[in-house]
Amino acid sequence: MATSFQSPKGTRDFYPQDMAVRRYVEDTWRKVSIRHGFVEVDGPTFEFLDLYKIKSGDEIVSQLFHFEGRADKEGRAEHYALRPEFTPTLARMVAAKASSLPRPIKWFSLPRCYRGEAPQKGRGREFGQWNVDILGGDTPEARRQFDLESAALCLDGLRELGLTKDEVVLLWNDRSLVEHLFAIVGVPAERYPFAFYLLDRIAKLSPEQRRQLYTQNALTENETAFFEKLAAGQDPLTDAFWADLPHADVEAYRKPILDATASINAALAAMGFDGWARYDASIVRGLAYYTGFVFEIAASAGDLRAVAGGGRYDKLVEMFGGPSLGATGFGMGDMVLSVLLQEKNKLPKQLLPAPDVFIVNALDTPAAAQKLLAALRASTFNADRTAIARPGLIAITSYKASKNIGKLLQDASASGAKLAIILAPAEFERGVVKLKNLATREEKEIPLASILEEVHGALR
Repeated sequence: MATSFQSPKGTRDFYPQDMAVRRYVEDTWRKVSIRHGFVEVDGPTFEFLDLYKIKSGDEIVSQLFHFEGRADKEGRAEHYALRPEFTPTLARMVAAKASSLPRPIKWFSLPRCYRGEAPQKGRGREFGQWNVDILGGDTPEARRQFDLESAALCLDGLRELGLTKDEVVLLWNDRSLVEHLFAIVGVPAERYPFAFYLLDRIAKLSPEQRRQLYTQNALTENETAFFEKLAAGQDPLTDAFWADLPHADVEAYRKPILDATASINAALAAMGFDGWARYDASIVRGLAYYTGFVFEIAASAGDLRAVAGGGRYDKLVEMFGGPSLGATGFGMGDMVLSVLLQEKNKLPKQLLPAPDVFIVNALDTPAAAQKLLAALRASTFNADRTAIARPGLIAITSYKASKNIGKLLQDASASGAKLAIILAPAEFERGVVKLKNLATREEKEIPLASILEEVHGALR
């Protein structure tokens, strides 16, 4: 009995239509990145396990696919992990060549990534990602400009895919604003690292898990009440949040938010994204790692997780032995984005490539058709410019034994081809073929020696 296999849990098989969607998304990401002045990089699919532990701590290990390499002669073996994200690889690469890289460093990548977590809607164990980073910026003004250029690129990629500000929104926050919030409620500065840790995870913790953390870290009643309000989704910008909570002047928190909101909205509007963003106190994105501005892209309706997220991480390159270098960027996964595009009916109707030319071969042998196919498919290379002068065409033929030209033309039309070249015995003996426009149904005889130029001209 034959053994039957399915794809591993959390992975995907890409049949032709699925692969066409994937390439459409990736090609859009690449095109938008390049026109924003970014260049593409990549790194290994697996790295040393410690690379990820440096960025995210030992707890990341349980979320990774990791393995032990082959032992050397002394019996020592390295520990590796399939990459869960690209940013640590990027930081390692920048640290290795920081002195020779032009500033600012504007890189993007389209890596395949892997996580050993339980699959969810829009989240798998293998996924594609759009990773974008800007490194550099000697002044606060330059760094803020790079933050917003990164956010604008993210929005531009979504807009290029047909999404609008009514369908997605950029939600932002800033580490400095969260520190203001902690100060108002009375969290001491030495407890900020724990407070960021807790705030980043609070929505995922059960009431019992939260109580244990409060007790273990000796939180005051006031601090406990504060975090419980945040866990319940209450907004600290509202008066109701502070009604029964001892606090300092709330305006010390609100005013910086209003000022930052005006500045960010004006900058994004100038970049063509008026009304696409708003402040959200719940956006923290691991502020123990991020050092300033953070954001997520959320679908305006539905139950999808964040479409994209990122922010400023000024200390990461330094952690990998590089110089102190400002950095900001984002990541966007292809799984949740593909679900969103399907739900919003944004995917083009025709993604599989349609042929340029279909050869209808009614001759007794395939030799003439094969020769013509080869000529049509071949690109013309300019040796002086070391570049393609004229690209080859997508050319196909039918493999049926039938010589019925009418039926073969039906196959040509069904293929979506623009033109059909008909090889019929009588015409071929005279050294001509018929060229048919499958949209207009116009048909004419062309000398076989001129068919390449005629086809390229008709397709221009």
